[in-house]
Amino acid sequence: MARILVMIPSGEVYDHDNVRWYRYKEIQNHINHYHNIGDAFVFDSSLKLLNFEKLGVLPIANPNLDDIDRLNEEYDYVFLRGSNYVHKDMRWSQTIDVLKRLKIPVIAYGIGAQAPVKGKLELSDETKTVLRMMADSTTSIGVRGTYSAQVLWDIGIRNVRIIGCPTAFRRNNPNMKIQLPPLEKVRYAGITMRREVSPAYAQDIKRYLTFHRDLVKSLAQRFDVVLMAQGEVEEKKIVFGTQEQKEEAFAALRANKWVSDWYMDETMEKLHRERLFYSDVVADYEDLVQQKDLVLGYRLHGNLMALSNGTPSIYFTYDSRTVEFAETFQIPSFDVFSGKDFNLEEYWDQSLFDKFNRAYHHTYREMRQFLVENGVDTKMVDVMQRVQEPTQKAA
Repeated sequence: MARILVMIPSGEVYDHDNVRWYRYKEIQNHINHYHNIGDAFVFDSSLKLLNFEKLGVLPIANPNLDDIDRLNEEYDYVFLRGSNYVHKDMRWSQTIDVLKRLKIPVIAYGIGAQAPVKGKLELSDETKTVLRMMADSTTSIGVRGTYSAQVLWDIGIRNVRIIGCPTAFRRNNPNMKIQLPPLEKVRYAGITMRREVSPAYAQDIKRYLTFHRDLVKSLAQRFDVVLMAQGEVEEKKIVFGTQEQKEEAFAALRANKWVSDWYMDETMEKLHRERLFYSDVVADYEDLVQQKDLVLGYRLHGNLMALSNGTPSIYFTYDSRTVEFAETFQIPSFDVFSGKDFNLEEYWDQSLFDKFNRAYHHTYREMRQFLVENGVDTKMVDVMQRVQEPTQKAA
């Protein structure tokens, strides 16, 4: 059983491999702090695929470098929690100094690149150095898709393997398949929400928000819906705040011109008051998606959490990250900026989800191979061995 470190965790670990936000019960202490619980999805899912007996944190902000020698002796490897690290604004604190002293492998576990809306991605020398140091310490470096693989290739990193995201495989079921029920039997739907957006992510803010609003309203007329938030301050106050904080949140939303003009109308406010969901515990989201017939929307990991549990999901793509996830897993997706109308019936097609089923099966094997070739003790099933066993027995 391995002894492992995590770089850039996102939440506290309980019951060995479950994650929730730090001091999650003390909601008033961090109700004004934004944290994306989707990052905790990835951390939680990563742990669920690993065999380990000891878990620690590798500090990269204000580390005591003398402690690194001790960590080299006490731990077997480090993994970098998968996230959107490869972009022009990434700051790595003292990571380079830490990695220079570290002797154990540093495994990039599904990292991704973020393309700018316009122009070519320019990486800092610091980011290039960190990525090269990690790649040199391992057999392979795991990325979420072809765009991220190309970005690393362009800076000279060749040992890249496309592995998607651990969240897709958190149930560790290599034979998971999405089987669509008749659409007329779909009653309960989750909508993964992303109100906060910037021009760095979305090329047309007005289209992004108005489409988002109209999608939610149309689905709410058709299904029993839950709006699934993932950490925005106002949404947290609406769910967990005092009555005064709830009204403060709505006042802040109305004061935001983008939101008031293009997003939060009377119907949306009513839905936010009555149907909004947020939690600081990853397991709560898993419980929620298991109760839904359909989950769709803007959130990468909220949608992926549903798919990993066998719940059909459709992605609404608006930047390179969402496109890359949809391409890697062949998830049915709708381009928010296509100028077209979304018609759910066009996506309720088993042949589209069969493409996802095949891609899931392939990427499961790639994820397991990535872990194995980097010396990681994994819980993931050797699918090829399973296939071969009956033939061997018959022979």
